[in-house]
Amino acid sequence: MIRVSFWSPRAMVVTALAIRLLVMGFVYKMQLDPAQDHWTFGWENGRVARSIVTGRGFSSPYPEPSGPTALMPPLYAYLLAGVFKLFGIYTTASALVILTLNNILSSLTCLPIFSIARRVFGLRVAAWAGWTWAFFPYAVFLSNRWIWETILTMLLLTLLLLLTLRLERSPSLIAWAGYGVLWGFAALSNPATLSTLPFLGTWIWLRHWRRGKNCTGGAFAASLIFFIVITPWIWNSSRNYGRFVAFRNNFGLEFLSGNTGDGSSPAWVNDLPDENPSEMKKVQRMGEPAYLAEKQQEAQEWIGRHRLRFAELTLRRMLYNWTGFWSLRPLWTLGGTGLPHILTYSLVSFLAFAGLGMAVRNGRDGAVPLAILLICFPSVYYVTHLDERFRHPIDPIVVILAVFGAIQFRRQWARMSWQRQTISLSATGLRILAPSPQMQSQTANRHSYSPGTHADQHFQEGALLLRRSPPMKRGARLHKIE
Repeated sequence: MIRVSFWSPRAMVVTALAIRLLVMGFVYKMQLDPAQDHWTFGWENGRVARSIVTGRGFSSPYPEPSGPTALMPPLYAYLLAGVFKLFGIYTTASALVILTLNNILSSLTCLPIFSIARRVFGLRVAAWAGWTWAFFPYAVFLSNRWIWETILTMLLLTLLLLLTLRLERSPSLIAWAGYGVLWGFAALSNPATLSTLPFLGTWIWLRHWRRGKNCTGGAFAASLIFFIVITPWIWNSSRNYGRFVAFRNNFGLEFLSGNTGDGSSPAWVNDLPDENPSEMKKVQRMGEPAYLAEKQQEAQEWIGRHRLRFAELTLRRMLYNWTGFWSLRPLWTLGGTGLPHILTYSLVSFLAFAGLGMAVRNGRDGAVPLAILLICFPSVYYVTHLDERFRHPIDPIVVILAVFGAIQFRRQWARMSWQRQTISLSATGLRILAPSPQMQSQTANRHSYSPGTHADQHFQEGALLLRRSPPMKRGARLHKIE
């Protein structure tokens, strides 16, 4: 039973959800702190959701009323507003419902993880990647710690990668239409996902072009539906602001938050309106459009005067994104700045990049889209500011590559151990009969698992599952033969 469950994506989802809900039972009260009128319950998203429910529209993302906003994209704020409408504003029931939803979305991510890994690396890597995600500590923690769009964005981006791999061979207009819808929702959840869109689209087009196919019609349909999904929000934000706004308008503010502080942390929040009363009054006096326009001008002036400082902080953010290391103090804590976190984060990142390098070197189909997500998605945060949750939307891809890298390292270690043993026994005068080159090739192919066609893939996976199925008793076997 355990062996069968190991290969089951459903078992992964159920286990992941059970773990996350168990943790939620211990930590959900963190969201109910009455300080600052429940500010930590959803932060800016919580304030906007409250404004929507109370009839003030998409507005006031700060602790004090500040008018219409384009500070954040709308998808998660409206989702949270729906929870507030049904279960009450800042209530225990609302906290449990929205956290449960976060945990469900995080658990369901096991399914696209399994499918992506199976398509690119084979069944063995898919199973280990799915189970790794079920127990992945950062996934369990972040789905319960933050009421934010992070988990929703993560699922949408992982589904987009899976659909990218399928569209490489699919001429279906329905699939292309779904691709456009998913990109629209992802942009309305977190516009940073759009940093990967041109490169993933180009990869699909090149794959079709190399096979002599034409996907222009499908790409046009996907683009049209994408613009249909996002246009209402852009039109509404631009009307409220009195000028064109694409998704959000806070780049200058985010840039200053990550670059103008003393460098003791990845983000300097003391000058943000939610932490600084004078800045909050300034927002109320000027209005959000004028305030954010001023911050954009300040950001441009700052980078013109501090180019070397900006380059230094950008490099530090790149290091922080993959290692969790920002400064030498404090290191001996269990929090996000402690040595255990830094070592774990660094190990996972090292295995992921090692796995990516092996996949590219071995010519794995689908390795390029994985690389696109790792390289492109964090780029906007490198120049603004970072938090551990900002990388989480690509953590499913990190886990897949890290599992592949770990498995490859294990096989190399086993091969080296066998070679050392061979040399040692040879030195004593004993002779070991090595397998023939043909047998070695067959064994390598079976373990590396890179089938040429989907039919071969399913046939080999079926054989792999049969080899791992528990043997039937003699009576049961005779009964089956009869």
